[in-house]
Amino acid sequence: MDINWLRDFICLGRTLNFTRAAEERNITQSAFSRRIKSLETWIGVPLIDRASYPVRLSEAGYQFLPVAQATVSELTGARQALREQARGNATFQRFAALHAISVNFLQTKIAEFERQHPDVRTRVISDSLTACCQLLNEGGCEFLLYYRHQDVAPILDETRFVRKDICEERLIPVAQHAAAARYGWALPGSEGRGVPYLSYDPNTFLGTVVDQTIGNRRTALNLRYMDALAEALKRRTLSGAGIAWLPEFSIGEELATGELVRMGGREWTATMTISLFCSPERLDDVGRMIWDRF
Repeated sequence: MDINWLRDFICLGRTLNFTRAAEERNITQSAFSRRIKSLETWIGVPLIDRASYPVRLSEAGYQFLPVAQATVSELTGARQALREQARGNATFQRFAALHAISVNFLQTKIAEFERQHPDVRTRVISDSLTACCQLLNEGGCEFLLYYRHQDVAPILDETRFVRKDICEERLIPVAQHAAAARYGWALPGSEGRGVPYLSYDPNTFLGTVVDQTIGNRRTALNLRYMDALAEALKRRTLSGAGIAWLPEFSIGEELATGELVRMGGREWTATMTISLFCSPERLDDVGRMIWDRF
């Protein structure tokens, strides 16, 4: 038995799509299918009804899914407890957060908690949306912070957790003021005058939001650079390399000083919600205090 087989099955049980599940698990679809088959062989009965389209769980699959979820969660929790014991029983409040939220929002909130409660210990795991959701699912963190957007389906089964919507964050197309003025950059831009475009990796949450925001509108955007991290795109934008959609919390100072300028009207800006998730039963007294004061 490989614990990754259980994680694969849990992911497939949520998505009911081999292609999407393989992408979320960051393996090829053929390798993913082999691991699901290995789990079925180990159990001795089919877990997936492959005769239907889209695929669905078999009766045995529906029975086994909560067992797989509980097993992975308990193993992860036991591992964390042993690690904390080895560190001298120091309890950390663990946050999983997208990189952009961790850098531009969460650090400020943690500093507030530390000023009010100097003994609070926190650990932040900054990663992709899929990895962060997996941590919460498996009990690898107490709290999850991620963006929510009306046009992007969540990959987390939100019914298993409690949610608190914290604030709104806007994703704004911006460019360095000097470069935009020199080259006449604008949105949507004019034909024959390409605008260098600094894009998120299309497999990231922010990349999906920007794609939805641009939609089918014709633009003069000319893809020049791609990165998964908002901070990397910010550095490229500040160097005058092109236009990028950046989280407002990360560029407030640059917008105020005029170093960065907005491109296009309101219709080019995407509004997201920063949401906090947790499982209340996993929280200790400090964790409940943090939840209440967020």
